[in-house]
Amino acid sequence: MFGAACAGEDAMIKYLGSKRLLLPFILEAMRDLQPQGQVLDLFSGTSRVGQALKAAGYSVIANDNNQYAHCVAQCYVEADAEDHALDLERNLAILRQASPLDGWFTETYCRQSRFFQPQNGARIEGMRIALEQMPLTPIQKSILLVALMEAADRVDSTTGVQMAFLKSWAPRASNPLVLRKPELLPRSPGGPCQAWCLDALDAANQFEGDVVYLDPPYNQHSYLGNYHIWETLVRWDFPEVYGKACKRVDCRQRRSAFNSKITIAEALQKVLEALSGRPMLVSFSDEGYLQREQIEGMLAKHGTVETRQQSHVRYVGAKIGIHNQQGLKVGQVSHLKNQEFLFLVRP
Repeated sequence: MFGAACAGEDAMIKYLGSKRLLLPFILEAMRDLQPQGQVLDLFSGTSRVGQALKAAGYSVIANDNNQYAHCVAQCYVEADAEDHALDLERNLAILRQASPLDGWFTETYCRQSRFFQPQNGARIEGMRIALEQMPLTPIQKSILLVALMEAADRVDSTTGVQMAFLKSWAPRASNPLVLRKPELLPRSPGGPCQAWCLDALDAANQFEGDVVYLDPPYNQHSYLGNYHIWETLVRWDFPEVYGKACKRVDCRQRRSAFNSKITIAEALQKVLEALSGRPMLVSFSDEGYLQREQIEGMLAKHGTVETRQQSHVRYVGAKIGIHNQQGLKVGQVSHLKNQEFLFLVRP
């Protein structure tokens, strides 16, 4: 339905809020709104939408203020297969030869917390140190970091987020770490793609684009808190950590206004004002802090609004139910599906 397959369709890291199953729904709406041109994606996350847009022939500017998400966008949106296929094979071969190292990363995420088994933690750490010493361009480095993130994700012991680890080891955690080649996309006929790491409002003011795709955080779930290990793996800054999950201390400091019921409306309004005059495709969920009618009212100030919705299976963690810190079930699952909204705004 939308040309080439999305890169890394089965390889991408597990991600709360991933739009993988909604891609046909989103791409159909984007084609109706803007059949070609440049798309500004302000909250790119794992960049699944950006990848699909690139594969469909759009030029994409992918932006996210988390370093790990920027790294993923550099790999799957900005990098073109034609430019990196040969050096990727060579660099992966070097990285696979790295000696395991049981140091800070292994101690923190395999013993103080239990996200990975120590033998895999040491392999992750050894590869990350080797990667830092290799003569790489920023995009080459990001591609290898994504390969390492995806390898680590395949042997973790979580339900998919890093707020906590499983009480007993997940079966996959005993598998050996295997470094695979990220499936890079070919160059888009719509033009070069870019990846940036800016605050959404700054990116809205800095870049134009023929159309904007907005998929902001919509409730209390912080992507930095949910994926703090990926942020540390990319930054490699040995942060101060806290709690059983050994989260980065800046998870307490780098709070998004979109994760607060009090500030989300004002934050969204500021972004919309910066984008005024451009067609927009806005993605939101009925599990968000803002109701459909509120969003429609905000968007109506910037053009005519068409709303589409589709039922969507909730994240796997929702099926497991609510547990306390001792791993005991203390609540029931309320529902297994939610409604995903797409708001098409035509100036």
